[in-house]
Amino acid sequence: MDQINSIEELFAAFDKLTVLIVGDVMIDSYLWGKSTRISPEAPVPIVNVVKREKRLGGAANVALNVQALGATPLLCSVIGDDQDGMDYLRLMEEKGLSTEGIVQSPERVTTIKHRIIAGGQQLLRVDSEIEHNLVEHEERHLEERFVQLLEKADVVIFEDYDKGVFSKENIQQFIKLANEQNIPSVVDPKKKNFLSYVGSTLFKPNLKELREGLKVDFADENLPAFEDAVAALQNELQLQQVLVTLSERGVFIANGDDKTYIEAHRRSISDVSGAGDTVISIAALCMALGTAPQFLAGLSNLGGGLVCEQVGVVPVDKQRLLEEAKHFRLFEKHEYRNA
Repeated sequence: MDQINSIEELFAAFDKLTVLIVGDVMIDSYLWGKSTRISPEAPVPIVNVVKREKRLGGAANVALNVQALGATPLLCSVIGDDQDGMDYLRLMEEKGLSTEGIVQSPERVTTIKHRIIAGGQQLLRVDSEIEHNLVEHEERHLEERFVQLLEKADVVIFEDYDKGVFSKENIQQFIKLANEQNIPSVVDPKKKNFLSYVGSTLFKPNLKELREGLKVDFADENLPAFEDAVAALQNELQLQQVLVTLSERGVFIANGDDKTYIEAHRRSISDVSGAGDTVISIAALCMALGTAPQFLAGLSNLGGGLVCEQVGVVPVDKQRLLEEAKHFRLFEKHEYRNA
């Protein structure tokens, strides 16, 4: 990669990157309506449908963020060989996403989350999913697709939603394959496989996931206990970097023994949904370009805050992110390159 001398050059370099995203994908389904009376059959509201919509969710929302930043996302996952699976593939094609890494299996259902909304409130959510691990032939087909796509990738994102795509065995195999080709791996973990990502490059839990994953508890203001937990995580998983999102308090990044807190910027928060997907997407692109950890954390923090100003799960706006990075002089504040 050529030396990058400005924030504009860095954002332009995003366009040349290819990101392999492996993990749990799903459909977010919305039914909007009006409710003015209670059902005579049961004490529940009657909703008259006004609009229906289906959107890509889970790891696919990470792909949309990567795409919005200018890079090429490649999704690798397992879905059902069902009608929802066909809808999922159609949604991918409508967004210009490659479906070459998607395995369809008749033994699984495609994860879909139906939300019923009336009067600006969510009245009900109905989930269709299975969470058990992949069977042998599904594992084999997933690894085949992963190996094919890894050849094109500059960085790998592990996007875990505890829906069964990941197991301890395939996580270790995928990280091994990436490490053998010197391709950095960044992880957005969940509880079940939290301690399985040994040897990954960057690990990005939020504070709740850190506590649950390590089975520790401490007050938010107890920074020594928090930093001890991060150090224990680094040691157990042999991690180069840990990026912890701290909600309204910003982010924390540990690179070896170096520790940096970056405060959140004041914003009008509308919806925190999808902020973690934006953070991991930006972090992965910065990792692929070899930026300094503090710059990676600072830009990810900015992007996560920006999407919180929007209602619903939306990809980050690349131009707005660039403008904010220039306003806060991120490129000048943090040394760009790793030493």
